[in-house]
Amino acid sequence: MKDKERFPLSWELKMPRMGESITEGTIINWLISEGDTFEEGDIILEVATDKVDNEVPAPASGTLKEILFQAKAVVPVGEVMAILEVSEDIKSSNKKPVVSNESEKSHKPKKEVKRPKQVPQASNSFSTSNSNTFFSPLIISIAKEHHISFEELARIPATGHDHRLRKSDLFQYIEDGRPYKFAQPIVEKDPTAYRIPQLQFDKGKGKVIEMDRMRQMIADHMVYSKHTSPHVTAYVEADLTNMVNWRNANKVAFQEKHGERLTFTPLFVEAVAKAVKDFPNINASVDGNNIIVKEDINIGMATALPSGNLIVPVVKNADTKDLKQIAANVNELAGKARENKLAGDDIKGSTFTISNVGTFGSVMGTPIINQPEVAILALGIIKKRPEVITTEKGDEIAIRSMMYLSLSFDHRVVDGFLGGSFVRRVADYFEQFDINRKI
Repeated sequence: MKDKERFPLSWELKMPRMGESITEGTIINWLISEGDTFEEGDIILEVATDKVDNEVPAPASGTLKEILFQAKAVVPVGEVMAILEVSEDIKSSNKKPVVSNESEKSHKPKKEVKRPKQVPQASNSFSTSNSNTFFSPLIISIAKEHHISFEELARIPATGHDHRLRKSDLFQYIEDGRPYKFAQPIVEKDPTAYRIPQLQFDKGKGKVIEMDRMRQMIADHMVYSKHTSPHVTAYVEADLTNMVNWRNANKVAFQEKHGERLTFTPLFVEAVAKAVKDFPNINASVDGNNIIVKEDINIGMATALPSGNLIVPVVKNADTKDLKQIAANVNELAGKARENKLAGDDIKGSTFTISNVGTFGSVMGTPIINQPEVAILALGIIKKRPEVITTEKGDEIAIRSMMYLSLSFDHRVVDGFLGGSFVRRVADYFEQFDINRKI
C-alpha cells in the first residue's frame, strides 16, 4: 500500500472514538462555519465525553461544505458529523482527537440539526396527562444526559408533528432553565397534598457569572445524586501515626528507588481497595430493583482542577497493584488533572470514590455519592494532638497523628452495619500499618 492516498473530493468527518468505553460524544462548538476553508491540523470542532473536552483537527486542507449536527447534539461514535471537501493528499493514518483544556465558555445551541441520527432503540412511550406521549430515542438520550425524567419531558411544549417533542424544543427548554423541573402534578382528590410553593426569591445585586459547561454538569450530577440516593453518613477516627512516620522516613528512598513521589494518596487507595475487597457489597450500583456488585475494584479520586471544577480520575483494578504501581497511577492522573489533559478513559469506570477533604484543611466532610456508586469516603486532615493510649506501663498521653473518616452511603442498599463496618475496616488498615514495611 502506498504511504499516501488521495481523499475523495467529498469526505465524511465522523465522530472519533475517544476511548474504549465511549460510544458517543457531544458537540460543544463548531470553530468554523459552512463554506469556510481550513488547513491541515486546524481545529474544526470541539467535542465532549462526560467531563473531558477534545479537539477534532482537520485531516487535510479543504472546505467545510455541510454541518449535519449542531452544537449540543449527542452523536454516536462513527456517525458522520459533517461533509468536507478535501483539496490535497494526506498521509494514510488514523488521526485521533487531541485532548484540550476544559472549555470555560458556555455555548448556546444553534439551529436544529439537518439530519439527526437516532441512538440505539429504547423505550419510547410514557403515559401523561397531555399529548406528549411519544419520545424518540434521540430525545431520551439527551434527556438522560441532563437527568430529565419522563414526567418532566411530558411538560415541555412540543412543536413537532402530532405534538411530538423535537430536539430543538428540548434544547430550548434546557436553555430557558428547565422551568418545569420541579412542577408538581395537579392534585384534584387530595387538596391537602404538599406542593412546592411558588416562591419569588430576592436574588439581590452583584456580579453575574454564567456557569461553564463543566460546572453545569457537576451541578446536575450533584442534584441528581441527592435526589436519587438517600444519603447517610458514618464517622470514625483513626490513628495514622505509624503510617505518617513510615512515609516520612521512606518518601525520599521510595522516589530514588522507583522514580515516583510517595504522597499519602497511594497509601489511602491501597487500604481502601483492601477494605472494598473485604466488603464487596460496598462496590456496587443500583439498577431498578437489582444490585450490581462490581467485579473490578476501581478507586476514583475526587480532584480539583485549576479552574476550580471537580473531576474524578480513576485508579483501575487498585486491588491487584502494589504500592509502586498505585503511586505511578496516582501521580500520572494528578499530573494530567493539573494540566487539564485527562482523557475519557482516565475518568471512566470508577466503582468507589474517595475525597481527600483534608487537603484543604477540612477536619471532616459529608461528600455526595458519585453516581452510580453507592458510597463515597471523605478523608479529613491529619492532625497531631494528645491522645490517651494504652502501653505496657498502662494508660499514657502521647502525641498522635489523627484523622476523621466519613462515609456517605446510599441507604437504599447499604445499611448501617455494612457502612459502619466498612469505614471501620479502612480505619483499621490505616492504624495497623506496618512500620517496618520495605519499599
